[in-house]
Parts: sequence; structure tokens; C-alpha cells
Amino acid sequence: MNGNNPYAGSPGVVDAGRPNEDDLSTEQVRTLREAVAGIVSRTQSYLPEGYAIGSELSYGSNGPQATVAVHPPVGRPVSAGFSPDENDLESGLTDDDRDEVARGLAASAAFQVMNAVGDELTPTAR
Repeated sequence: MNGNNPYAGSPGVVDAGRPNEDDLSTEQVRTLREAVAGIVSRTQSYLPEGYAIGSELSYGSNGPQATVAVHPPVGRPVSAGFSPDENDLESGLTDDDRDEVARGLAASAAFQVMNAVGDELTPTAR
């Protein structure tokens, strides 16, 4: 049954298979959450209503991972993921980094809408 247990491992290995969340301090987790929340809010500011924007923080085998995703009203969802290094966790992401990710997500989401709609829209005004 060990094959069905995500925490299975060699005897004597504590929590084998479990991501090590204890490597991050409380301050580092708070900094990462604030950075991701900043990306979400900036992405929202670039897009009109109707776009669903969310984020997720997880802990993978290479450390913390953050993902911000945008689901446009039509078209495919887009996302940006990153694994911050030690410096990013200590100092936080810069405003330029947050803006770059937010602009890229907003542009990609708008492009997905344009691809889904195409040239078939009839203008409502001149």
C-alpha cells in the first residue's frame, strides 16, 4: 500500500515525499503572498470586468512555487508561474517584476479573447 501513500518512503526518513514547508520563515511566506497578491491586483487593474483572476502558492520539490492565472470570458486561460529564489523571498519581488508579470498576463488574456472572437464581431458604433 505504500505506493498509494504520498508520504511513503524509506524507514527512518521523516515525512518522506512531503514538501518541506518548514524551510520558509513566516516573514518569507508573508512576503511571497504579498508579492503574488500584488500581481493579481495589478493584473485586475489592466483588464475589464469579466476576467477571473486567481493565484496559488504551493511547495514543490524545488521549494515554493507561485502561480497566477487569468481566465478570460472567452478563450483559453493563461497563467504565469515562478519559483522565487532566496533573494526574492528575503527582499520581495520588485515593483517592476510585478508589473511585468501583470502586463504579460493581461496582454495574453486579451489576446486569447481576440483569437476566440476573431473578426466576426459587428461594430455597434462608428
